[in-house]
Amino acid sequence: MSGQAREIEDLARSIRERRSILFVGAGISMSVGLPSWDSLIEHMERELEVGPEVVERRQGGYQTLAEYYRLKFGSLGPLRSWMDRHWMVSRDKVRDSPLHRLIVELDFPAICTTNYDRNLEVAFEIHGKPFAKVVNARDIAQAGPDVTQIVKFHGDFDDDASLVLTETDYFDRLAFDSPLDVKFRADALGNTVLFIGYSLSDMNIRLLLHRLWQTWHWSGREDDRPQSYVFMPRRNSVEEAVLARWGITMLTDDEAGDAQEATYRFLCRLKEAVASIS
Repeated sequence: MSGQAREIEDLARSIRERRSILFVGAGISMSVGLPSWDSLIEHMERELEVGPEVVERRQGGYQTLAEYYRLKFGSLGPLRSWMDRHWMVSRDKVRDSPLHRLIVELDFPAICTTNYDRNLEVAFEIHGKPFAKVVNARDIAQAGPDVTQIVKFHGDFDDDASLVLTETDYFDRLAFDSPLDVKFRADALGNTVLFIGYSLSDMNIRLLLHRLWQTWHWSGREDDRPQSYVFMPRRNSVEEAVLARWGITMLTDDEAGDAQEATYRFLCRLKEAVASIS
C-alpha cells in the first residue's frame, strides 16, 4: 500500500469512528459560483471612492478596506447587507453540487468553516441531515451532541457582531481565545482534523495550523496527537515540509485537471475508503 493510500485509510477510519473534524475553506463555496474576494474589494472601492492602487489586491486586502469602511460610514451594516445579497448562490446550485453532497454524506460530527455564506447549512437542509449552527458561546452551549455542528469560525450573516471582516477583527482573533477558538482547540486535541478548500497563502489558516501545533507542543505530549491532514490539488514540496513541521500531512491529486475536480476525486476516494471499513 502506498504512503498516501495508507494515510487515506487512516483518515477514513477516524471518520468512520467519528473522531474527525472537517475544516472547509472558500474554495468549496467558490465551486458553486460564490463571488471571489476581488468582487468584495471592488465593491468597497466603489463605495469608498478609492482606486485599486490604495490596497494590495490579495485576499487579506479586504480587511484594511473594511476597516476604513467602518471608520468612514460608522458601521459595516450596509456592507454586510450587500454581502448577504451577493455572497450567496441558489439552492439549486447547492443541490447540484457533488462536493457539498459528499461533505454531507461523510457525516463528520463537526464542520468548521471560515466562510460567511450559508452553503453548508443549505446542503444539510437539502439532503435531509440535521445540523446545529454554532456562531457564539450560546450556540456552543445549546448545540446537541447527536447532530453535525457547523461552526462558523469567522461569523455568520445572521449575527453581525460575529463577523470577522476588518483588520481590527482579525487582530483581535490573533489572541486565539474567543469561545469558538477555545472550542476548536478542545475538539482538535482529541480528533483528526481535515482541511479542504484552502489556499496555504491564507495567513489566517496558517495561524490556525500553527496554533494547533503549539497547543500540542506546550502540552509535552506531541507523540499522542491525532494525525491531521490538508488536501491540496497540487503537491508543493516547500509547503509540505512546513506543514509536516506542524504535524500536518499534505494529501494531493496531481492527476486532476483543476482544484474542483481534484477535491471531488479526493472526497469520492475518501467516501469509498470509509464505506470499506467494517
